[in-house]
Formats: sequence, structure tokens, C-alpha cells
Amino acid sequence: MMNDNDKQAVAPDTKTAIQRVYLQLRQQIIKGEFAPGERLKVESLKPLFDTGASPIREALSLLTSNKLVDRIDQRGFRVSQVSEANFNEIFMLRCTLDDLALRKSIELGDNDWEERLVLNHHRLTRAKQEDFDHWETLHKAFHICLMDACDSPILLSYCNQLYDQNIRYRFLAEAAVNYAKRDVRNEHEGIMNAAINRDADLASQLLLKHYTDTGAFLRQSFSKNNPASWR
Repeated sequence: MMNDNDKQAVAPDTKTAIQRVYLQLRQQIIKGEFAPGERLKVESLKPLFDTGASPIREALSLLTSNKLVDRIDQRGFRVSQVSEANFNEIFMLRCTLDDLALRKSIELGDNDWEERLVLNHHRLTRAKQEDFDHWETLHKAFHICLMDACDSPILLSYCNQLYDQNIRYRFLAEAAVNYAKRDVRNEHEGIMNAAINRDADLASQLLLKHYTDTGAFLRQSFSKNNPASWR
């Protein structure tokens, strides 16, 4: 039996392993490397992540709370399915909750929030979109920063989850040339400037247009290039 000292020595390593598997698996699901509905067998994932069964099960359980993984009764886990209805619900909730969080952030944000927002935007503009891992990390940081002065941890956690669920659809749709033609950098700058100028109505209008334009692209791309995904 482990004494308290043994538990304290093991716990940090276990926590680190869980976090590592969670982050890697989350990214692979978002990028579509695991297909919607694909079974996630613990034994098959052990060699992939070079760790034991316990951290993998814990990471999978965490991902169920993010709605990226479904628990199949007592039979294990699978990647969450996608559907038009699911995408529309994510889109509706994201527009509603992100708008609320953005407005509260503009109302409550201080100088430190403004400085962080400008810094996050600057880092994003310097990143190359072709380098997904780097660009997407900075892209999410910018969008979350827009809302993180809302003084509502629960609201912000929902916005965070909805971002991940939405971005998965973008990768499943496979980015097309028409999407690349959008001046996303200019869109981000307009939202940032409106937020810093404390113009909540304009910031909201620009953010929702940013989301709506992306949503229209995803719906068109799915119906044209990948109709089997809408189930």
C-alpha cells in the first residue's frame, strides 16, 4: 500500500500524463485525425501515447465533458458524431454566448485586458496560417481574450468548449480557396479596435459577421464536398 509520500510523488507525473494525452487527443480530434464516430479503444491508444491505461481513460473522460468524445454506455468511448443539426446548435450557442461574454468584457475590461488583447492580436498577425499548430493556438488565444474579462468563469468555459466544437467542423469541411480569400486578419483587427474603443455594438456586429461568414462557408463546403458528413 502507498503511503502519503508515495502518493505525492506519483500524482504529479500522473497529472502530467493525463494533461499530455488530453491535449494531444483533443487536437487530433479537432483536426479530424480521428473520424466522427470512431471508437477510441484504450488498449489501442496506449502505444500511440506511450502511457498506461489510467491516464488515457481520465483524458477521455475529460473530453466527454467538452463534447468531443461520447461515452458508449459501459463499452468505452468514441469520437462525437457530426451533423447539420449539431453544427447549427453550436453556431447558435456560440453567437449567443460569445456575444454576451464580449459585451461584458468590454464593460468590465481594464487596461491590462486591453494590453493583452493588443498583444494577442499582434502575435496572431505575425503567425503563418499554414503552420496550423502555432497559428490555431494564437487564434484561439485571441478569441478567448476578447471575452476573458467578462468576470464569469462558467460562461467563459462554455465559450471555450464551443470554440473547440466549432473548429472541428472547419477541419472536417477541409479549408477551401474561397475561405482563404477572406481577409480574416482585417476582420480580427476590426473586432479588436471596436472592443478597445468600447464600442460594444460595433464589436458585436463584427464578431457575429465573422462567425456567420465562416458558418456559411462550412455549410456550403459540407453540402458540396462532403454530404455524407451531415447525418
